[in-house]
Amino acid sequence: SEDVRDDTDAFIVADIPGKGKGMIAIRDIEQGERILTEEPAFLVPSQVSESPSAVIAKLLREASPKDREAVLNLSYVHFPENLDPETHPDEVALAIFQTNAIAAGKRVGIFPRSARMNHGCSSAFNAVYTWRDKEEVLVVHALKKINKGEEILTTYTNSKKPRAERRAFLEKKYGFTCMCQVCSLPDSESHVSDRRLMDISSSYDRLATWDQRMISGVEAIDTIRLIWSIEDEEGYWSERGQLAADAAWVAAAHSDAVATSEWAELAIEWYAYELGYDSDQVRDMDRIAIDPRSHPEWGTREVQRIGGPGRR
Repeated sequence: SEDVRDDTDAFIVADIPGKGKGMIAIRDIEQGERILTEEPAFLVPSQVSESPSAVIAKLLREASPKDREAVLNLSYVHFPENLDPETHPDEVALAIFQTNAIAAGKRVGIFPRSARMNHGCSSAFNAVYTWRDKEEVLVVHALKKINKGEEILTTYTNSKKPRAERRAFLEKKYGFTCMCQVCSLPDSESHVSDRRLMDISSSYDRLATWDQRMISGVEAIDTIRLIWSIEDEEGYWSERGQLAADAAWVAAAHSDAVATSEWAELAIEWYAYELGYDSDQVRDMDRIAIDPRSHPEWGTREVQRIGGPGRR
């Protein structure tokens, strides 16, 4: 079928062997560049009184002809075996929605262009999407530099898990066996990657215990530095804005102004890559970087010198 060029001029939607359709960069895309801004074809409330298939069918009928066609061209899995798609269009619409829906604040939406991004695990995915409630749009940013000709990949799940667990989830939920560059590693290299991902996950669990006062501020920051280091080894760059913001939180709670400001600056950098310089998170961290004592957690724990990211 014919390749479809998107109006951002950053990618085309093309047929990819073994994957169906996918997004291919038609020029170099810089880290942090906004690749796509998309309004939903429709949004579904978190709770509905009618049957799901009836709700989706109604919303699809109310969508514009262009959106309706784009939605119906999306792939789907887990269609009931006892039904014929030709005679059960409402069930087809529901299957498409269940396969492609994305959380949009307190609702769930379907975004036909963004849905063309295929999945990659860990270091394989290079783009992330975020719902903006105020604007009611989904924005997609390049997590890493994407070279012309590369496929633009996002992640469908928390990929900080071993390959077997990731594949089992993706097979059950989306009906495919992941063959991304991480899942395709030789077994020996995959085992090393799995160990790193599990270490990242367990370190996040340890970091969470600071909130229960089970570890000190210094231990929390050391854990954040450890996470960052393992992620560098793995090539896993997602959620770093939030990780640096967590460090700023810890530093502010322990009244370390210099560290709070430095971690906030790092959060600005990574939030900008993932969410955009115009995001609320960047604005919040910019305020904290300028005035660390304005952090809502300032001084809520014992005074402790935490240290900034320069010690990583």
